[in-house]
Amino acid sequence: MSGRPVRIGLQLQPEHADYATIRRTAAEAEALGADAIFIWDHFFPLTGEPEGKHFECWTVLAALAESTSTVQLGPLVSCVGYRNPDLLADMARTVDHISGGRAMLGLGSGWCEKDFTGYGYPFGSDGERLRELAAAIPRVKSRLSNLNPAPAGRLPLLLGGGGEKRTLRLVAEHADIWHAFHDPATIRHKLSVLHKHCADVGRDPAEIEVSTSVSGLAAHEGDPREMGPELRELGVSLFIVGAGGPDFDLGTLRRWIDWRDGTNA
Repeated sequence: MSGRPVRIGLQLQPEHADYATIRRTAAEAEALGADAIFIWDHFFPLTGEPEGKHFECWTVLAALAESTSTVQLGPLVSCVGYRNPDLLADMARTVDHISGGRAMLGLGSGWCEKDFTGYGYPFGSDGERLRELAAAIPRVKSRLSNLNPAPAGRLPLLLGGGGEKRTLRLVAEHADIWHAFHDPATIRHKLSVLHKHCADVGRDPAEIEVSTSVSGLAAHEGDPREMGPELRELGVSLFIVGAGGPDFDLGTLRRWIDWRDGTNA
């Protein structure tokens, strides 16, 4: 079990909603006590009407950095194929300053073909996108180390995905947070692989916070008592609830926050 306290995040999925509703939902999540708010990096809705309302990740994050005051903010996750890596680092640094040091930088290789082709980016193969991610991470880190001013806070690097040969190796080499999209049994296995990669690169796996999306994992996703303890036992400390527009029901988020408070007490 992780010695880290439980944290609860909201993945606020900016689909089918007006921006005013997105901003109001972020404010409500912060008032409820959420530790973090994430925005997904897609250009089109993933559910409902394919051409429905949708907003871009980083401009929403910049706006929420002004309208919130306590929650951490970041993309879950930002696709390196959509933006020059040096520019992406600068954007993250800027959001970090706007928020007063509350930004996190989530990176991934992308998977939704429509996002790529709809905006004129080459989709490529899974392997090509992973190689692009591997090449982008050092550029992002180098640019962050040379920006003036430097990031205002720690700006932790989150990497999402469970590819055992490449992605988890990148997590071992670079990440402050590993985000999983898996059930508990799969997370257990992936962690064993991650620990082997950490041993190979000489890194203590305890340095890496384990995060997972809890929405969609089980029929009882709305009741953290059904899955929270098992995930906690595996070392998960950041639990992320998803909510999509147009109305953004935060009932599940409330239940996970209540569970967090009881667990951390």
